[in-house]
Amino acid sequence: MKILAIADEEDKLLWDFFDREYLKDVDLILSAGDLKQSYLEFLVTMTSCPLLYVHGNHDKTYVMNPPEGCVCIEEKVFNYRGLRILGLGGSMRYKSGPYMYNESEMARRVLKMQPSIALRNGFDILLAHSPVRNYGDLNDLPHVGYVCFDRLLTQWKPYMMIHGHVHKAYGHFVAEREHPSGARLVNACGHRILEIPETAYPRTGKTGSPLYDLYTVLTAGKNRI
Repeated sequence: MKILAIADEEDKLLWDFFDREYLKDVDLILSAGDLKQSYLEFLVTMTSCPLLYVHGNHDKTYVMNPPEGCVCIEEKVFNYRGLRILGLGGSMRYKSGPYMYNESEMARRVLKMQPSIALRNGFDILLAHSPVRNYGDLNDLPHVGYVCFDRLLTQWKPYMMIHGHVHKAYGHFVAEREHPSGARLVNACGHRILEIPETAYPRTGKTGSPLYDLYTVLTAGKNRI
């Protein structure tokens, strides 16, 4: 499966100089936050694939005006062709406003998702805005990553985490790291095109969770939350 991952900065290659041929083989778009609604709406209109998103700390206008034609997966596990994508957006709280959480608040969000994750016998991609603490974050409060993400990856060992929040211009940018759990940590600032091999996620009805596998077989062919 081919994924277009985007975050933080509207990329001129995908907007001003859009070339349909460049994205013709993309199966899914994942937005890790802090992007204009019009940018997401443009991409989902100009491509033939769904766009899933989580919020960044600068996305307060999404409260009243979410991007049309796109799917918010905050605190959900979205199943796309067998790929299980967990959405947990937002950044460390450094002022009042939506989509910001201190460590305890984000840890409670992670805890809330545990039954849904367990029902699916895990997840394959964590789509977040903030990075894991000590893996591509910064030392200033707005850009500190989450310790609870470290525990989440260690517990479930997904194939990948996609995030943003730390921009290329900050001078601390690394496009990809590896977590001790084996997860690929991808900073999607601007955009990245990612190939997800079929061996990285279970086939439909093969997660090892009897109840969820029965459900996915009965609803095969549909995108599921």
